[in-house]
This record gives sequence, C-alpha cells and structure tokens, in this order.
Amino acid sequence: MRMAAIFGMNQVVSHGFGMFLFAALVPMMRDSIALSHWHLATIGALTQLAYLGGALLLGLAGHRLGTARLTLATGGITSLLLFTLSQLQEPLLIILALTCLAASAAISWGSIVEIVSRHAGAEQRSGCLSTISSGTAWGYGLNGLLILLVVPALGWQRGWQLAGLMGLLVMGLTWHMLRTLKRQPATPGGGPVAAIPVTRLLATICGERTALCACLICFLVGFTTMPFSNWLNTYLDQLGLPATLGGYTWTTVGLTGMVAGLLTGKLADRKGPELALLVIFGGFALGLLAFVQDPARFALVAGFGYGLMYFPMWGILAGWVGQRYSSTATMQISGICMVTFGLGGTLGNLLAGYLREATGTLDSVYLVLASASVVLALLGLWLYRAGPRPDPACPTA
Repeated sequence: MRMAAIFGMNQVVSHGFGMFLFAALVPMMRDSIALSHWHLATIGALTQLAYLGGALLLGLAGHRLGTARLTLATGGITSLLLFTLSQLQEPLLIILALTCLAASAAISWGSIVEIVSRHAGAEQRSGCLSTISSGTAWGYGLNGLLILLVVPALGWQRGWQLAGLMGLLVMGLTWHMLRTLKRQPATPGGGPVAAIPVTRLLATICGERTALCACLICFLVGFTTMPFSNWLNTYLDQLGLPATLGGYTWTTVGLTGMVAGLLTGKLADRKGPELALLVIFGGFALGLLAFVQDPARFALVAGFGYGLMYFPMWGILAGWVGQRYSSTATMQISGICMVTFGLGGTLGNLLAGYLREATGTLDSVYLVLASASVVLALLGLWLYRAGPRPDPACPTA
C-alpha cells in the first residue's frame, strides 16, 4: 500500500495538476492574462499531441533510459513548471509549459507501470495499479478545493504554487521509496528483462492477442470518453437542462473515481482482471444507454459509470498485460496503448463535430457513444469468457 499511495500522489501531481489544473484556473487567469479562444484551442490540441508524443517516446525508448530516473525527472520537471506557471504572463510561454506538462504526465505513468510490474506481486499488481491510476480523480477533487478555498482568498498564482509545492513533497517521498525498492529484489518474473525490440513492437501489437486487445480497449475508451466529456455540458444546454446538472455530474465522476480504483482493484486481485474489466465496462455501457434514453434523469448515472470505468481502467488493464509480459514489455505496450487512446479520442471528437454539423444536434453523437460503449462491454465479456491465456512466443513475465 505504501507504493500505491506514493505513486498515487504522483498521479495527483502529474495528471490531476499537470493535465487538469489549468482548465480549472483558466477563468480566473483570463482576468489578468490575455488568453484568447484561439490560445485555449491551441493548448487543447498541443497538449494532446504532447501526451501522445510522450507515450510514444516511452514505448520506444523508455527501457533504455531507466524508469526510476524517469519518474524522478518527470516529478522534478512537473513541480518546476507548476511553480513557473504562477509567474508567466505571456500566452505562448504558458502554452509551452502546458505542452511539456502533458508529455511529462504520459512518461510518468508509463514509468510507474514498469516499476510496479517489477516489484508488486502478481496477486497485488492490478489492485495496486488501479489504486494508483485513480490518483487522477483525487487530483480533480483537490483542484476543486483550490478553486473554492485558495484562489478566492490568495489568487490563482497561489494555486499553482501550492500544486508545485506538493509536487516537490511527492518527489521527495518517491526518491526515498525508490531507494528502498532498489535494495529489494524484483518479484519473480517481474525483472526488467525481455524488452520487445523496437523493430518488433508493431508486430507484437498486431499479432498477439493480449497486446492487440489492450490497444483496442484503449482506442474504444478514448473514442467514448473524450467526446462524452468534451460535449456533455453543450448537450445538456441544447436540451435546456440547468447548468448545475453538468456540475453535479462531474462531481459524481470525481467521487466515484476516488473509490473505484481501490474497490475494482481488489476485485481484479481476487477474481481476476478480466472480471474487473467486464464490471467497469458494463457499468459504463449501462450508464450511457440510460443517459441516451433520458438525459435529464440519468445524467448522474452516466457520471457514475464514467468514474467507475475511466480512472481504474488504466491500472487494471496494465495489471492484465503484466500477467503475460515482463515489466519492461508491459511499459512499452502501455505506451502504445496511450497512443491508441489519444487516436480514439481524436477520431471520436472529429466524428462528434461532423455529426453536430450535419444534424444540428448532439443526439446522434451520444447514440454513437452508447453503441461504442456496448462494443467495449462485449469485448470485456469475451475476455472474461476466454479467460487467461498466455500468448505463444512472447516476452512473458
């Protein structure tokens, strides 16, 4: 639990603050900084590209750089940039800092996956990674506290500074823990061996069931969750529903995500990650199906399903991949999974924009997302019914 708690705090800093604090503070920042809508659109596009670039870099070269060094380096860079953002007034410099934060977040998560896969026992791996990945939901909650308690009294600059201070504290705790782990032997089968050669990485993704399914799952998760979150408030406004409903929905997402990682992670450890994936994908699909039937009545149900699935999914899936591959190969595949997630999110948002322009409403958009979530649930059912099956001739754990 110590490793899960400290790496979970890393997720709070790298993803909760590094990826999402700007979106929370931007209304206050625009009062003193000339951030236009074009700047915000550029930030959205570049941070997504930077996240994909960081994930791809990790998948191709992370095993050569050392995950412990990468974890500490990304922690230091993130903390420094969070402090720096409290002083920046030039929009272009803010865009550059946020772009670096996004790339750092992707590298941080992949490095954590490798370290946990190497040192956590197979019976604890999925639960540990699921708890860690839910740290992003805790970051959501802390962002809300900063807005409610810190910013009104001390200004938005203090919000960035407190985030940077927490980043330094977490980096110190991480450094101390990594020193302890370095003196401990890796778990059987979890050592940093059997990396997939870069020349064979694409063939592994396309030709082996576990790697292919992991990437397909991440693609479908990106395709459904990113348009859902980006267009939700617009859709509720189109239906004439109160803006507070969107706020309550996102509160439900965050609160559900905070506890979902621990509960679904325990389920994965006790009953297998395949069952845990089926439960969270099924919950997400049911929530979206109810939402498209009656958005006003079931918006909170959709938010519950979103939080249940999105935050722990990363850890459970990485634990599932780690049952069949070495820690280094798991990190490489997780990097490519993040790339496919980004591609799915990009395609989903482009399709949503096209359907909105063609039909004049977002009804068809959420119908498509609900249909894709059913496909995701069916894929989880197939994996559960197929059960564990090691891939032949792969760098297994």
